[in-house]
Amino acid sequence: MTSKKQTIVAFDLYGTLLSTDSIAKELATHFGTEKAASLAGLWRRYQLEYTWRLNSMNQYQPFSDITRNSLNHALADSDLSLDNKSISNLMKAYDSLSTFADVPPALKALADAPDVTAVVFSNGTNAMVTNSVHSSPDLGPHADVFREIVTVEEVKCFKPDPRVYYHLAEKVGKGGSRREMGEMWLVSGNPFDVVGARAVGMRAAWVDRGGVGWRDGLVRGELGGPTVVVKGLGEVMEAIRKYGGSG
Repeated sequence: MTSKKQTIVAFDLYGTLLSTDSIAKELATHFGTEKAASLAGLWRRYQLEYTWRLNSMNQYQPFSDITRNSLNHALADSDLSLDNKSISNLMKAYDSLSTFADVPPALKALADAPDVTAVVFSNGTNAMVTNSVHSSPDLGPHADVFREIVTVEEVKCFKPDPRVYYHLAEKVGKGGSRREMGEMWLVSGNPFDVVGARAVGMRAAWVDRGGVGWRDGLVRGELGGPTVVVKGLGEVMEAIRKYGGSG
């Protein structure tokens, strides 16, 4: 349980700390660079789509199964195939994804911020996320920055279902009132995650590494868009403190 004086900052894993595009390097050993980039993007698209479809049907499958099944879907759509051993190796590679370049220095600085309680908050299974945090050559050296790893496995639904964010609150010692939800920050590069957090009253820093600006047409501004927009992880804590931390 964390102190109420602490600013709770929950970092999304895939697409925020770890780059799912980096899996394209592994795919390139089978299909070449151009096809690998396209396949990696399609794989990620189906991976997320499966979680949203399962939420809508009130059903659950472990994220590891979703990741494997969405890869098979992407391969089929691309008229490509891999043997079972190659698919298993790709799944192992998912445990050691590369971080975005701005992540290691930002986490190093975060280690010296005593007023912040940082946690990893992910759609992945406990095993999958723990492996990713500790096995990534870039992220592993900074794993101690995170006080806790919070996944959706216990609640058996995915972001942006409200239950996931209330589960996060419970795990860090917060209640589910609007005020206490507002004492937590989400940091994510995924707009759907930002919208989900804002819908339950959390504050959210959207990581806009591409500098494209907020384009999500579902919600904007105070209606549910990001509380702050940053260009990289190095700007997160300054933006949060400037905004007012958890208060």
